[in-house]
Amino acid sequence: MNPEVKKITHQQNCSRRDFIKTSAVTLGAAGALSLTKLSPIQASETSKGVPLSLAGYKLDRTEALIDGRVQVEGCNINFEESGIGDINTNVFSGPQTLDVTEIGLHPFMLAYANEGFRDYSLLPIFPLRLFRHKSIFIRTDRGIEGPEDLRGKKVATPGFSSTSLTWLRGIVQHEYGVKPEEIQWVQSSKDSSAKAAGKVSKQESMVPKGLSVSKGPEGKDESDLLESGEVDALFHAAEPRAYIEGHPKVARLFPDFRKTERAYFKKTGIFPMMHAVAIRNNLIDQHSWLPKAVFDAYSKAKKLMYDHLKKMGWATISLPWAAQEIEETSALMGDNFWPYGIKPNRRALEALFQYSYEQGLASKRLTVEELFHPSTIALEE
Repeated sequence: MNPEVKKITHQQNCSRRDFIKTSAVTLGAAGALSLTKLSPIQASETSKGVPLSLAGYKLDRTEALIDGRVQVEGCNINFEESGIGDINTNVFSGPQTLDVTEIGLHPFMLAYANEGFRDYSLLPIFPLRLFRHKSIFIRTDRGIEGPEDLRGKKVATPGFSSTSLTWLRGIVQHEYGVKPEEIQWVQSSKDSSAKAAGKVSKQESMVPKGLSVSKGPEGKDESDLLESGEVDALFHAAEPRAYIEGHPKVARLFPDFRKTERAYFKKTGIFPMMHAVAIRNNLIDQHSWLPKAVFDAYSKAKKLMYDHLKKMGWATISLPWAAQEIEETSALMGDNFWPYGIKPNRRALEALFQYSYEQGLASKRLTVEELFHPSTIALEE
């Protein structure tokens, strides 16, 4: 982990309402009122707030939390912007300097199931989620017309067990009948998106037994392999350079991925989540109210994003038909199309738990109740 994360110096000064307790007491015959005396810890928290570092990406749904329009009650927040790979490494095998942090969901699952990791707890907040059909790229000269044609083909991936790749393999298996063991996997030695995502953590590089996984040539990233024709297809969360630059023989497997992904949501009700939020357990031990306070703050920040989109969001997004997109998304997925909490996300979470176990990644099939902090299971927006 590169500990030099970019720090945004804005701090939120906030106080928790229930830190100050008032009570009426009778003082002799006069019946005067006084305030209950605060303990030294309560007094300190009331005046300053609990100092917390909060790490992740700057996103429209978290922006109000970062710039101070929304506060975490009882806390003084210092935001640190960092790539998800660097965050994962910090939390799972590094100095654990992050108090509250965006975290890779599947890497957390693997650390919990396979390594006995218990230093942090998950909250059902999902800052990053994406439909993944768009993330399959192909060589157009290899006879690949649909997902079924991936059988026997060489498919490149940067890393192997990231959240996005686990979703992709699960979707290809359960929606199109192609099992991971029917594909020849090639793990590239470099990742062209590393600058944005950060270092690939150990939990994102796990390769299960029983699969054909070879190492790509040293010094070549996943886009190089696709462009040169050394592989037939690519599974990757980000668009490869060859696609962005318009290589004539590189295309998406699903050209109209929006149509395909909308149909997938209609069929399954699943909006795949990539990241969640985690809190250090020793902080929860000291401040049992913290998980709910963080959940509420993220939810309030997201609501401000919704309000902006509905009012004038279309004017601030550099897309000609942004207003139509907002309306069509709400019509399909509901007004709260980016939901937090367990209840609206249970089906998606259980699908990912199933995929991870089936693919030989997680050593057991996890449950919502064991993976998320107990105080957050019933939280709703």
